[in-house]
Amino acid sequence: MAAVERVLVVCVGNICRSPLGERLLKQALPESVAVTSAGIGALVGHPADETASDVASDKGLSLDGHAARQFTPEMGAEQDLILVMEPGHRRQILREAPHLQGRVMLFDQWTGATGIADPYKRSRAVHEATFDAVHKAARAWADRLGAK
Repeated sequence: MAAVERVLVVCVGNICRSPLGERLLKQALPESVAVTSAGIGALVGHPADETASDVASDKGLSLDGHAARQFTPEMGAEQDLILVMEPGHRRQILREAPHLQGRVMLFDQWTGATGIADPYKRSRAVHEATFDAVHKAARAWADRLGAK
């Protein structure tokens, strides 16, 4: 894989899965790799979901300071790699920005490639399972991109 310097993690609201993915990849990748996140239907300006933040905090990861951003084709064009949480997110991005073909992949590409379901407004147990799935997938990406 060519050198990746800019990674964008995408989900829907940019308050549960993509902030987790962003922070986990930031922890695992060298500082030379810029990792950000956005949502295809972002709750712009909102902090990370409270349950997602609590679960992350209990597992040693802070989502403090996160503010949701809306994905735009222009934002996507600045990225080397766009990691989406579900196959539908990939389809939507490529409908809006077909020139991004080849840069958009599933976050769980190396750990099943079935997508990571949205835990929004679901139980803490669902958020914990989501954290574990995102963490496992982030490690797999870090191994391929050059972990710290």
